[in-house]
Amino acid sequence: MGLFGSPRERRLWLWAFAVVALIFASLGFSGRLIDLLSDDTAGAAAFSVALLLVAATILTDGLQSRPTRIEVAVASGMVAVILMVFLRLTLAERSHLIEYAVLAVFIHAALTERVEQGGRVRWPAVLSILAAAAIGVIDEAIQLTLPHRVFDPIDMLFNMLAAGSAVVAGLVLARVRRSVRI
Repeated sequence: MGLFGSPRERRLWLWAFAVVALIFASLGFSGRLIDLLSDDTAGAAAFSVALLLVAATILTDGLQSRPTRIEVAVASGMVAVILMVFLRLTLAERSHLIEYAVLAVFIHAALTERVEQGGRVRWPAVLSILAAAAIGVIDEAIQLTLPHRVFDPIDMLFNMLAAGSAVVAGLVLARVRRSVRI
């Protein structure tokens, strides 16, 4: 097996690296972006679209074929919970939720694809959450050197919680799918 177990795994890693690149690229202009999105209408619209992208990422990973009614019900409940949490968060916390949830889902999907192609990866879910959390730590460490950014250990915890929630949501959907199909 080469660097990637399949073309799909390669694409998933490219998407994961694109998310990481966007996270780090946003360090330079995030203050201006937050000012722009502070307008209630623009902020609500931008984060509604972002929330839909997070839900689509999780659902796409957890539901790889046409869902049953039970799967739709479970997925709808999960989206409702994510939406309730999302609406209670501040603007900065919302961005962490979006960034690290999507990143963790891509990493988990890539690791799972590797296992499905015969590669050996222990605990892909745990590894994907830890990898996303490590990137969050690096993100916060970089902020120590930037005058317009603030290092916050709570953000590191929030990044890990966002990653863990997204991966667990995908696992729950996959498990429901397997139990319905049996």
